[in-house]
Amino acid sequence: MTIHREHPFVDPPASRNALRQFRGRLPAPVTVLATGDGSARAGLTVSSLLIVPGEPGQVVAMVDPDSDLGSALEPGRTLTVSVLGPNDTYLAEAFAGLAPAPGGMFRLGRWTQTEWGPVLEGSTWLGATVTDLSALGRMLQVTARVESVDLSRTEVLVHQRGRYLTLDDRGHLH
Repeated sequence: MTIHREHPFVDPPASRNALRQFRGRLPAPVTVLATGDGSARAGLTVSSLLIVPGEPGQVVAMVDPDSDLGSALEPGRTLTVSVLGPNDTYLAEAFAGLAPAPGGMFRLGRWTQTEWGPVLEGSTWLGATVTDLSALGRMLQVTARVESVDLSRTEVLVHQRGRYLTLDDRGHLH
């Protein structure tokens, strides 16, 4: 058996997408966007998002249009954004479709149903209503009006260059 220095499934350097590599060098928050109730719930790990201040505030997220979440969203639909913390790396991988989730993704972690959709218990989260969907590149740009914010947890899971890091409440990496 040979132990590889790099991930055995990563593309060779000559065929890697430069823009994707650039994005990977930018630390990004790890969140789960979710919608629905009961067996109609859909969720996806999303790091490409922007919070836009204002009255009302907005959240803009880039979602895979072929994902269950991308298919479920439409204007007027509610959604949640749960910010993941230091013990949520497996959950992030499962919602990204990179790790198994026997019985379904929402069996991982503890979820509370809110009027905007499922929320990971103990997480910082927001509830919003979708106002616009549009194609941008090969992604679905989701714009939603923020209607509720809960700041429960201060530690934040961050993703950079394929690795998970944690920012504590003082902004220090761990």
